[in-house]
Amino acid sequence: MAQQPKVTLYTTRWCGFCARAKDLLERKGEPYLEIPVDGEPEKRQQMMQLSGRHTVPQIWIGKIHVGGCDDLYALERSGQLDSLLSQAGEQP
Repeated sequence: MAQQPKVTLYTTRWCGFCARAKDLLERKGEPYLEIPVDGEPEKRQQMMQLSGRHTVPQIWIGKIHVGGCDDLYALERSGQLDSLLSQAGEQP
């Protein structure tokens, strides 16, 4: 049975920030669940209710809402991203 990805991203197809966030995760070898919201008002509404934000990407690692692309890169620069990813892997 395949393990559920630890990272969830709400994205749109033509979003440069979404592409940058996915690129960072791919370089780290971290699988993610991508939920596209273009043309999906109910999914965008779900994203907005969960995050309190209307912009994409919105990123969760485990149950922790990281925020957007800049927030993900800030975690990487501070050295906290790997720790957060490994902690999410330990959650049931």
